[in-house]
Amino acid sequence: MIDPVLASRLQFAIAITIHILFASLSVGLAPYLVYFTVQEVRTGEDRYRKLREFWTKVFAVGFVMGTVTGIPMSFMFGTNFSQFSTVAGELIGGPLSFEAKMAFFLEAIFLGILLFGRDRVSGRFYTLSAFFVALGAWLSAFWILVVNSWMQTPRGYEVATNGGTEIVRMTDPLAAFFTPRFPWMFVHMQNAAIISVTLLVAGVAAYFVWQNRESETWNTALRVAVGVLLLTSAFQVVHGDMYGRHVADTQPQKFAAMEAHYDTERGADLHIIAIPTSLEAITDPRADNLYTVSIPYLTSYLASGGDPTAEVTGLDDFEYESPPVAIVFWSFRIMVGLGFWFVFLGTWGAYERWRGGLRDSPRYLIATMLSAPLGFVALVTGWYVTEVGRQPWLIQGVLKTSDGVSPALDGTEALLTLVGVSGSYLFLLGIFLCIVRRLVTAERDDVVDEDDRSVPKWVIADD
Repeated sequence: MIDPVLASRLQFAIAITIHILFASLSVGLAPYLVYFTVQEVRTGEDRYRKLREFWTKVFAVGFVMGTVTGIPMSFMFGTNFSQFSTVAGELIGGPLSFEAKMAFFLEAIFLGILLFGRDRVSGRFYTLSAFFVALGAWLSAFWILVVNSWMQTPRGYEVATNGGTEIVRMTDPLAAFFTPRFPWMFVHMQNAAIISVTLLVAGVAAYFVWQNRESETWNTALRVAVGVLLLTSAFQVVHGDMYGRHVADTQPQKFAAMEAHYDTERGADLHIIAIPTSLEAITDPRADNLYTVSIPYLTSYLASGGDPTAEVTGLDDFEYESPPVAIVFWSFRIMVGLGFWFVFLGTWGAYERWRGGLRDSPRYLIATMLSAPLGFVALVTGWYVTEVGRQPWLIQGVLKTSDGVSPALDGTEALLTLVGVSGSYLFLLGIFLCIVRRLVTAERDDVVDEDDRSVPKWVIADD
């Protein structure tokens, strides 16, 4: 029978992989709702009304799915990770409660007004509703990241004994909430969510422009998304570089796994590719027999912020078991590689917009459509680096993952809940995709029915 620790980790990994898609959709789409609503109320132009209506529907579906997939995760803290809840309940209970009572209800109440109140409240109050929806979405992310950043770099606590069990007790709420990791993680995640949604907006807009190049509504959305992508993707590269140095300082074992470095050395190379020489080595976190393609000294340079001879501690010199290096290493490279693609796509789009050819470039429209889901891929793989790279710790330096699982959970129970949760979450993701597909299909019919629908589509050879 399956190990309950492994089953619980897989179950939570599958749940968070799907839930984070909906959570990041809310966070990233919220600023767009604010912008489209403000522009609609300020100018009265129909294009902004259409954009606000379409994306509010997508936001609402994502909000419902985010709620449905988020609630069971709270129960998993009891069913699968009860020991973690016992040890860290005093630290994580407050922020999670704030997230539900402060952020969720704020978002839910004003989303109702945003969906059904356009003709029932004043323009000013309607605009205010959009701001509160965005505030609720960002507050929700704030409290969740307070918890996670504490698990990465715990502060403001002491270890005490309660009923014979060692627990952590909060001694300084400000230090516990605003750990050294929090500002890095909050900025990086929020910007990643905006990039993910920007690529989605751009991809959908490109699809509709492909259907009707004269569509004023979707040309507007495409121009806005291209500008946002250029700024946010460039910022993410710069911020990610600085964030990496922070990880090297505070979680050197995770940093070594990100770069697949096993030996402590000065002038450490950056491995662009690192491949185990045997299939068994792929699942062995301590395997170091790798084929590598490397850039000399670059890991030392990046870790130190400028010194190519700086020392980088290798995985073999840490006291504890290494995380699954292959997952961390390749997730990090997928995230970084996609990040540079986003910079290129934003720059390319800005150039096309500058020369007035954004809607007339079939190659750019196709590239944008194909890139629509890639922001979420980068976001999820980045989250894998954060979570898998912290292993074997559930709370860094305080509680191992194997010690945080429910002691009474056996393999059969863990397998049953793993299958049930996985099937349910995949089913919900399928429902969401079907609903969004119907929304896009309905909007496409409106777009091609516009007056200038006779404009022909392009062929690539015309570009």
